[in-house]
This record gives sequence, structure tokens and C-alpha cells, in this order.
Amino acid sequence: MPNHDLSSVRAKRSDPAHPWDDRVVRALIEALTSLRQELTALQSQLREGLDGVHPDHSAGAVNLVHYVGLRRHDLRQIQEQLAWIGLSSLGRSESHVLANLDKVLGLLHILAGEQWRSRAPEEPAGFKSAELRLIGHANALFGPPPASGRDTRIMVTLGTEASRDYGLVRAMVSAGMNCARINCAHDDPDVWAAMIANVVRARRDLGRACPVLMDLAGPKLRTGQIQPGPLVLKMRPQRDVFGRVFAPARIFVSAVPGTARPQGADAMLQVDSRWLDALSNGELIEFIDARGARRGLKSCEPADGGRWMEATQTAYVTPDTVLRRTRSSAHGAPNETRARFVPDSSRTLVLRPGDTLVLRRDQAPGRAELTDAQGRIVCPASIPCTLPQVFEQVQSGERISLDDGKIRGVIRHVSGDKIHVEITAARVTGSKLGADKGINLPDSTLDLPALTEKDLQDLSFVASHANMVGMSFIQQVSDIEQLQQELERRGRAETGIVLKIETRRAFENLPDLMLAAMRSPKVGVMIARGDLAVELGYERMAEVQEEIMWLAEAAHLPVIWATQVLETLAKHGQPSRAEITDAAMSEQAECVMLNKGPHVLEAIEALDDILSRMRAHHHKKRAMMRQLHWWST
Repeated sequence: MPNHDLSSVRAKRSDPAHPWDDRVVRALIEALTSLRQELTALQSQLREGLDGVHPDHSAGAVNLVHYVGLRRHDLRQIQEQLAWIGLSSLGRSESHVLANLDKVLGLLHILAGEQWRSRAPEEPAGFKSAELRLIGHANALFGPPPASGRDTRIMVTLGTEASRDYGLVRAMVSAGMNCARINCAHDDPDVWAAMIANVVRARRDLGRACPVLMDLAGPKLRTGQIQPGPLVLKMRPQRDVFGRVFAPARIFVSAVPGTARPQGADAMLQVDSRWLDALSNGELIEFIDARGARRGLKSCEPADGGRWMEATQTAYVTPDTVLRRTRSSAHGAPNETRARFVPDSSRTLVLRPGDTLVLRRDQAPGRAELTDAQGRIVCPASIPCTLPQVFEQVQSGERISLDDGKIRGVIRHVSGDKIHVEITAARVTGSKLGADKGINLPDSTLDLPALTEKDLQDLSFVASHANMVGMSFIQQVSDIEQLQQELERRGRAETGIVLKIETRRAFENLPDLMLAAMRSPKVGVMIARGDLAVELGYERMAEVQEEIMWLAEAAHLPVIWATQVLETLAKHGQPSRAEITDAAMSEQAECVMLNKGPHVLEAIEALDDILSRMRAHHHKKRAMMRQLHWWST
């Protein structure tokens, strides 16, 4: 590329048609100077709030204010003109807004032949220092980056089995788990303590860092219990496309009450002990199922606590079903037994578009709709709601989502103790709604405590045992202030705070929430993408997660990319193509969260490989141009 001195540049820009035309350059100088003045004025207006942040976050707080001020404007035309000239178009200015703005202004002044003195030195929020500051905050919260070479940490949610299986926890840390997450909505302090003990032991044995995040449950806005339906157990073998059985249903039969259902069992029955002891391998058991169909079970190998059986035909078993041996019993053992234990598999409501669902304040079990002899609805389906406060805080016309958005509706009428919902989105054939399913009210302004009585009890354990506390259901600044006060009261003000952004209100108030949290020394942001998608709409999720990451980078705060990362791989052992792409994009965050599952080790190893590969290609919004070999000839 030829070199040009300043005189040649000036000669070229004298041509009105050239992109370095005086009018373009001077218009850009005027616009960016005005913008700079506006950003510094905004900083002065918010000085009192900025002075309250922790010293480690002072530069990030100031830069966050500058970035919010920058994004109040539509800068696309200015960006096009800057790119046309060949200058930075401000598209990578998140972490160092004023420094980037001054670099561009300086170059524009040179092109205009004018003197320029930068007013934004490299410190405290220049490009390199901002990058180092973000790295430092991530290290303080999550520990040092893994030795494998990737910068993004892997966080894994621990299941109950992690409290009793040290080998599993050690394998997870060895595979690449860098942070462990415990959800306080499940288990109890004894189980949590056992989980943490196994994590501490694993990181000591392997010589690796693995801090612990504990998520407070927050207020649980969920569906209540439903009246039990008929007790029936369906046995169904697997068939090919021609209807031929290629895998019989595996039934575990036990005589011991409370026996845990073993792995691989499609169903489980409890029977008389003498009858079970008399069975032999290969023996045929006959019965008439709930539909009056003659069916059979084949007795297979014995096992600890019972015996395996196989069914090659679909059958429906109830507590009245009698199982009969086809050969005579020896030593006086009975020939018949009843299927005494049959799980209740039908505690659900079936809802279709156009149906009405009534949410009730009382906690009486819900029930399906009632119809008369002509099929007319006498009483619509109903279900209790776990938080009675919402009955005074919702209004007609507001939207509602149930069970992670699988069922959606609109509130049509609100009375003192009932909310009438018209179902607008569900399967045409009917979607099932069970107990303890999430309820989202994206349009409603809910005044609910972010810290419940249970949270305050759990916080005493969390503050003493965890490195980070995750705050659920954040709505406003006062929620964060309450958590900070509670931690300080327990002498644990240095505990890391993770803001879980999972509601529309939290997203809309995010800059204020960040500034409030930055009064603490260690802060991170979790993008709870599942709840956010329900609250804001799945079609907005891609842009929303980008906006949250931009704001966090502007504040120099690390981000946790959460919810459904490699979920089908962790649960079923085989990822989808979309999941692999999503996992690759998660490299933009400082930490990625995996949920528990039977194949979680494979998911950790796959994510470790994906993140390590993407590190050479991408950093935040910037493409990294490492050498490629596909066209080396």
C-alpha cells in the first residue's frame, strides 16, 4: 500500500466528489463534538450516583453512562460516513466510548488540517485498559481462566446426585467445569453443603479453581396443585413404522413399598411378595386391562428388590387389575395378585385455543372444565396460583404465559379472587398444563419482594458457603440495595453478586440496576434467556441478549450466557445443529452455563472444544483474523 503525506491527502479532499470532502469532514466534526459535549454533561448530571459505586467500578460506571448517552441517538448515517472515509465507525466503542470518540475526532481534525489535542487519555477507560479491567472483574468473580487456553468459563448446574457422588463432581471439574451452580429452589442446606464439599475436594485434588454460585429462588409465581385423575399406568412397547414391536416395554415389579424406580424401567408395579418370589424366568403372566383387553407380561431376570418383566402389547393397568400366573404356584404361594401401586399420570389440564382458564387465589386443587349433557361448558377449567398478591396487580388486556410459554393467553376479567384468561396460543389438539409450572405476566407491573422469607433464610447459608449469590426476579434498584444490606449485615459484603435478568422490567431498568450493583466489589450479569424469551417474545431474544452484552461490556462487567445451552446433548446425548451454533456464539460472554442432565460430561467436553476453537475467531463483536488454511495454495 503506497504512503501518502498530509499534503497529498489535502489535495485529494479538495475534490468535492471525494469522500474526504471538507463538508463531510466538518459536518462530522460538528456532530461528534456536540455528541461528546452531551455525554460529558450527562456524566455531570449523574455525578452523585457515580460517586457511590465501588472504586473498582468507577471507570466502568462512567463509561456505562457515556454508552447509554451514545445509544440514545440513531448513529447509522454518521457510521456510514465514517466508514466511507475509512475511520472507526464507533461500532466497537462499548468498553471505551469517550476514548474512541476522541480518536475519531482527532483524525477528522487532521483531515481538516486543524490542530487537535485529545481530551480523553488512555486511562481510565481507553481500549486496552478497559479490556484489562473487564478481564480483572471476570477473574475476581469466576476465578482465573482455564489453563486450556479458552477465556470463557463453563458453569454447570449441580443436581442432587452431586451431593453423594464425588466421582461425578471430580469428572465434571476434570472435563472443564470452571464454576458450579446450585439452585436454592431445590434440595436443602444439608444437600447443598454436601455438594460444596465435593466441589472443594475436587478442586483441591485437581489443583483447579471452581467457585460456587448459589441462586436464590425468589418469589415463585407458579401454578398450584390439580385434582388427581384416574389412577392408570400405560405400558407401551416401541414399534417401527410398520407397527412391529422392536423393543418391549420394560416393567420393574417389586414387593417392597417405596422402592426407587431403576434406570431403564418404562414403568413400575408393586405386588404381593409371596406371589413375586414364586415366579421363574420365562413365565407368562395374564391379566385383563382397564379396557377389557386380554394382555400378558413375560417374567424375566430377577434384580435387587424385584424382578423385570416385558410387555409386547399396549396395556392400561389400574389398582383393580389382577395379575394371574399361567402355571400353578408351589408351596402355597398365591396364583393371583393385584397391581397395588399405580402412579397417577393424569394430573394435568388440557387447554386449547379459545378455552377459558380461571386462576384462583385459594389453594384448592384445580380441575378440568365441566360440561353438561349437550357438551356446553358449565364451569371452565381452573387452577390455583401460588402468589395471591398478583390478583390486585394485574389488569384486563394484559398477556399471560404458562409453562415457559407453551400456553399463552390474555387476561379478560379480574375479580377479587379470580383471573379469567382466554387461551390464545396452544396446540390445536390441546396442550397439557400441570402443577408447579411457571406463570409469566410480561405486561403487568408486579410489586413483589425480590427476597422472600425463604431467600432470607437461605442467604445465611449462601453468604457463608458460596463465592457468588444469584438474585432472581430483580425488578428495581431497591431489590439490589436490600441484598447488599443483607450481605453486609452478615459480614459478607465482598460476596459476588450476579444479576439474573429474566423479566421485562429488569431488562428495561438494566443500566440503573447495574449502577446499583456496582456499589459492591464483585458483580456479574446473567442473561436468563428462557424467562426473557417468554417475557419479551422469542422473536426478540437474539437482539435482547446482544443489547445486554453491550451494556455489560460498557460497564466492564462479566456476563453469564444461560439457559438451554447444549440442552438436548446434556439430556439426550445428541445435540441439534442450532445448539452448536448457539454454543459457538456464547464465546462472546465471559461464562456459559450448562444445565444438569445424564450426559452432562459429554456436554462439558463439547462446549470446552467449541469455546476453544471460537476463541481464535471471535472476541465480543470483533472478528479475529487468524490464519486460515482452506485456500493456502
